[in-house]
Amino acid sequence: MRQHVKKLSLIGLALCVCAFFSGCGGGTDESGAVKDVNGKYYDREEYPTFKVKRDGTVDWYTFSGYLRYSSTCVVCHGPDGAGSAFAPALSNSLKALSYRDFVATVTEGRKIVSAAAGTAMPSFRQNKNVMCYLDNIYVYLRARAAGAVGRGKPEKYEPKSPAAAQAEDACLGAFPRH
Repeated sequence: MRQHVKKLSLIGLALCVCAFFSGCGGGTDESGAVKDVNGKYYDREEYPTFKVKRDGTVDWYTFSGYLRYSSTCVVCHGPDGAGSAFAPALSNSLKALSYRDFVATVTEGRKIVSAAAGTAMPSFRQNKNVMCYLDNIYVYLRARAAGAVGRGKPEKYEPKSPAAAQAEDACLGAFPRH
């Protein structure tokens, strides 16, 4: 009987270890990240995505996306992409909206007219505070849509990589860092 209990305990331990290393235990990664380029993650289709570690640490681009979303998009789309009376919940929209459609909508704007009411989203093509961080905003909303990031400011995040700083400076027209 004791050997049977020991055997079951070992099998249980093996299953726990297997689940831990396969991502089955304690939160799954819904990002689809298959490629890391200087801290920026991409899925199989080469679209930007998020990375959340087991301890809740988000990648820099997700954190930056939260900051940029909170400074611009929140006005219409509400906190955390949850929607408002003016605009839809982007945390729901991104469950079905492709990266290309997201970029087109933000860049070109959108007007929707229905029998009940009409809504319009302006083009942000000329707004560097949106366009320079468009991938970041998308990544943040994608993480919200997947349920990988909760409401509010992510508590832990990776530091900004030199590549992210250079891309930001180049887009915003900042002086080079030394």
